[in-house]
Amino acid sequence: MTVREYGITDFHYVAAGAAILASGGGGSYCDAVNVLEELAATGWKGSIPVRNYDGKTNCCVLALMGSPDAAVSMTLADVENSIANTVGTIELATGATLGCVIPVEIGAINSIVPLLAATKSDNAIQWVVDGDGAGRAVPELPQTTYSGSASLAAGPCSLANDAEPTEKMQSATLNAETAALIESLAGGIVSAFGSFSGIALWPSNPSNGFALTGNYLAGTLSQTWALGKFLLTSATPPSTASVALQIMKLTGRAASPIVTNFFITAVTQSTTSGSLDTGIIRLDNSPDQTNSTETHTLYILNESLILYSSLSSVPDIIAPDSICYYSESNGRGFSNAIDDLTGYFNPGTGKSTGRPVSVIKVDAAPELCRATGVVASFAALLQNIGYAGALPYPD
Repeated sequence: MTVREYGITDFHYVAAGAAILASGGGGSYCDAVNVLEELAATGWKGSIPVRNYDGKTNCCVLALMGSPDAAVSMTLADVENSIANTVGTIELATGATLGCVIPVEIGAINSIVPLLAATKSDNAIQWVVDGDGAGRAVPELPQTTYSGSASLAAGPCSLANDAEPTEKMQSATLNAETAALIESLAGGIVSAFGSFSGIALWPSNPSNGFALTGNYLAGTLSQTWALGKFLLTSATPPSTASVALQIMKLTGRAASPIVTNFFITAVTQSTTSGSLDTGIIRLDNSPDQTNSTETHTLYILNESLILYSSLSSVPDIIAPDSICYYSESNGRGFSNAIDDLTGYFNPGTGKSTGRPVSVIKVDAAPELCRATGVVASFAALLQNIGYAGALPYPD
């Protein structure tokens, strides 16, 4: 079993790679960089083992849930307190001390949350599973391979706020038959906590025969790390085409540029009662809409779900395929979080900043599409935002 040791530099690689592969979600890249810089400032110089699940260590999925825009200027303390409160709550609920954790999805924040959990000395978490449940970020829990498993129950699911572990700490533990039911219950709790929360669920321990085994996408954390290393060690920003090629080599999934060096010229966004950021983003081939001859419109629900072109009668990209941002101006990816978008769109003037943006389509992982209920769950999300067409996937 290959074991990789990730230190601070590796955490940065993970965040940079995830900022592209997450399909617009999974947390703000700006926040991730700030959090990791704070961690470095503490003097932490350790390393965290990353490897495939061994089928014998108590584990669970660990993440932050909710609105990235509600968590603008997220700090290391916000993340660490959420982790501490959530880990303590899930361990109490399951009676099992965690030895490792796994990301729920790919995301600049949610790929590093398990790594940050393993840096803490106030828990027993020693290592992180090299994988996740989607190969991208997802709006809701049912859009994961974990949800498609008959043997891996979503509950108990624990949520906790980011208060210091004192009497001000708030937590909740949910039990329900499906991830969809837990999602519907969790949304209100997350909103009450302030629109984001720590979340721990899908426990894997002796009670279910360590059921995480075979129910996650293996190797995705190291793929994210490798993409981030490619970006952060390049002497000059790579071309969009070369980034797409790199993604294809690393993931084994088809990847192709759909939009190259366009400009974000409009953003409308709000947060739902379930603590999801919903909106529409417009990309034009000119920084000024009045000079544009081609427009692409992106519909989001935290993550990017569907991209339309003014020159086509069918969508450019439909989830669960990934709609990945990249900018040749700085060689970085980014998310739909407002603090990420402001590098490319000025909300004060309502205009593009003039920095170009590309969009890369990455085919969904076959294992994700085969997982029970996942494609149907994506279809329901798309229908809710107004898309009534067919999905390019088998039933």
